[in-house]
Amino acid sequence: MLLDSASLYYRAYFGVPDSVKAPDGTPVNAVRGLLDFISRLVQDHRPDQLVACMDADWRPAWRVELIPSYKAHRVAVEHEGDPDEEETPDTLAPQVPVIEAVLDALGIARVGVAGYEADDVIGTLTGRAAGPVDIVTGDRDLFQLVDDARGVRVLYPVKGVGTLQLTDEALLREKYGVDGAGYVDLALLRGDPSDGLPGVPGVGEKTAAKLIDAYGDLAGIMAAVADPRSKLTPTQRTRLDGARDYLAVAPTVVRVAGDVPLPEFDPALPSEPRDPALLDALAARWGLGGSLHRLLATLQH
Repeated sequence: MLLDSASLYYRAYFGVPDSVKAPDGTPVNAVRGLLDFISRLVQDHRPDQLVACMDADWRPAWRVELIPSYKAHRVAVEHEGDPDEEETPDTLAPQVPVIEAVLDALGIARVGVAGYEADDVIGTLTGRAAGPVDIVTGDRDLFQLVDDARGVRVLYPVKGVGTLQLTDEALLREKYGVDGAGYVDLALLRGDPSDGLPGVPGVGEKTAAKLIDAYGDLAGIMAAVADPRSKLTPTQRTRLDGARDYLAVAPTVVRVAGDVPLPEFDPALPSEPRDPALLDALAARWGLGGSLHRLLATLQH
C-alpha cells in the first residue's frame, strides 16, 4: 500500500476541526486525522507493506522548465536554486514535521526524493512491485497507474478513508472512457487548472475521450491532425495543431516518473514502534491520544 501522504494529510486537515489541539494549543488536526486514516486503511485492507510517499519537491524544476505554468498559482515563496514554497494553510505547515517524526518513531517507511514529487515515488515503487499494489490518493493523476493485469488499483477517498472509490480499469472506462494507460493522454488534452496545465483549448474530458477512442493515443491523434483524410472536424484540427508545442512536452510533465533513485528502506508494516520512548514523548508533547493508541492497536493485530 502506497500513501500519497500530502494528499491525505490535506484531507485530514480540512476534515478534522482545528479545535483538535496539542496541550500547548497548537492545532494537530492533520496529524491526528492522518493517524486515524492510516489506522482505518490498515484495518480494512491489511497490507503486508506500507510506504508513506512524500513530496520532497512538490514542483520539480524539470517539469516547470517544460511547462512554466505548472503549479505556478500555488507558489507562496520562490527560492533560487531550491524548491519553491507551496501556499499552505498557516496551521498546516507546522504539522508536517510532526507527522514525519511520528511516522519515523512508529517505523512506518517514509520515502521522499529530492527533485521529485510523491507521485513519482509512487510510480517507481509501483513499477518495481512484485505483487498487487493499492495506491491511496485524492489525486486523479495517479489513475494513470491503474493496471488490472498487475493488480494495481487506486483507492480514492470519497468521504474520509472509510468510503473509498476502488478504481480499476472497468471504473476508468465507465467514468472516463479510457484505461489506466490512456489516462495521461486524457489528462493532458483536457488540462487541469489545479496543476496549471492549460490543456488544448476547447477540448474537454468527453472530447478528449472520444479522440483517444477514435485514434488510440496522442501519437495517433497528432497523426490524424497531419492526415487531411482523417475525420477530425476543422475546428479540432486547428486547435490540436495550435497546441502542438504544448502537446510535445505535456506527456513528460503529466506522466509520473518510473525511475526515481530511491534510498534503501524497509517497507514492512511494523507491529511494534521502532522507537517507543520517542513515540511516547511525541504523544505527550502533541497530545496524540486516542489516534495514536488506535493505530498502535491496529498494527499489533
